[in-house]
Amino acid sequence: MLVAVRDYLRRRGQATLADVAHHFRLSPEVARQMLQVWERKGMVRRRAATAACGTACSQCDPASVEVWEWREDPGAPPPLPPDCRGR
Repeated sequence: MLVAVRDYLRRRGQATLADVAHHFRLSPEVARQMLQVWERKGMVRRRAATAACGTACSQCDPASVEVWEWREDPGAPPPLPPDCRGR
């Protein structure tokens, strides 16, 4: 199952926790644990859908704004956020 989650995320590039959980018929907690295995190996990274998501209105399902992104080159530094120009 762990390999299937890896392949799913690799194919899509990124997915929300809710997408992964729904696709594999898992609870969000179990899906997060599987994704965290790949995160510890440096193959995925977790990020919020936007900078304000999960902090402002709190009306969204947290699993729908937790985005997991596949990293092709785990040795490379993570990309800068869109609002950061490296200054």
